[in-house]
Amino acid sequence: MQLSKQSWLSVLATGLLLGACSSMLFRHFHSANLVQPQHTVYAADTQGIVPPVSVKRVQQVKNLRFGMWICWSFSTFSGKEWTPEPHGPDFFKATGCDTDQWCEVAKDAGMKYILFLTKHHDGFCLWNTKTTNLQVTNSPLGIDVLAKLHQSCDKYGLKLALYYSEGDWTWPGSVPGHSSGPNPEVKKAQLKELLTHYGPVEFLWLDHAQGDGGLSHADTDRFVYQFQPECFPGYNHGDAAGRIRLGEPRLQLGLGHASGLYDTSGAGYNIDNVGYTGYLLAEFCYPILPYPHEGGAIWFYSLPKYDNLCLPAEKIYADYLDAVKYGNLFDLDVSPNYVGRLRDIDVKTLRKLGQYIRGELSLSTKTSSP
Repeated sequence: MQLSKQSWLSVLATGLLLGACSSMLFRHFHSANLVQPQHTVYAADTQGIVPPVSVKRVQQVKNLRFGMWICWSFSTFSGKEWTPEPHGPDFFKATGCDTDQWCEVAKDAGMKYILFLTKHHDGFCLWNTKTTNLQVTNSPLGIDVLAKLHQSCDKYGLKLALYYSEGDWTWPGSVPGHSSGPNPEVKKAQLKELLTHYGPVEFLWLDHAQGDGGLSHADTDRFVYQFQPECFPGYNHGDAAGRIRLGEPRLQLGLGHASGLYDTSGAGYNIDNVGYTGYLLAEFCYPILPYPHEGGAIWFYSLPKYDNLCLPAEKIYADYLDAVKYGNLFDLDVSPNYVGRLRDIDVKTLRKLGQYIRGELSLSTKTSSP
């Protein structure tokens, strides 16, 4: 069939019009995605472990920025960083638990979340678990500390993140103080309780110091995402996995510090985990108690003789500014004492820190210590 000249011109004009409309529509939707990044996703990593997650969700976690890390367990009372000796629940001798104080001080310090130690390597659980009798509800304190903390976080508008030791010296085959035996089913049961009974968990800080508990990091990721697909797990060392690159420092080499996602200088024990493509943001951390000091714990409440030993607010504020600059999470370890409260020196320092963050003080302002 042949078309007249007039018909050809009509077809050409129609084609040009359709092309222009298509171009306009493309620019419109492309522009919409630029201003609404929640409609885009980060692809899964090349190993297929990390599922896609929205840019909006990544930004939500980045915006948490600064939080209080609460370490409170057997080591609070042993005066040592690790407590490998066998103990019953009554070794946890806390006479109080003021989670409202923790959260109120954190809020005033400009923090947006609490990172809570649920279980250290000694196996003592700070929540009401069905997996072991070695738990806080069987201690003289007799309460589910995590449940109480969850309520306080809601009261003060703070998010919740959880620390969990992958290893456990109470498991069969363990050599306390050196290594944990494998117990993948109990590890999964404990993680399931934590992820299903205490609301949204923003991120998991998984401690590999005593191994992976018989469940690989890749399999741990997959298990976590079954219950909270938007949770951000991270591992302080071991096989690279998760969404957060944790930066626990080798304290003998210095405190943790902020860095770019692909700058391994801030990666701590993860310094050798290069080539992994699943990290979406980086974390760093350190204790408010200066290191080194003679005797006592570092990440837990130490001995009473150190009750006036604390990093200055100015040091912490400078590192907070670096966390903002690099888009890192900054976990500041501030641990309760024997009566379940933060030290007076910590409270004073953190309130001053909050003044810096709110712009009520500047580093050029002369103030009294701390």
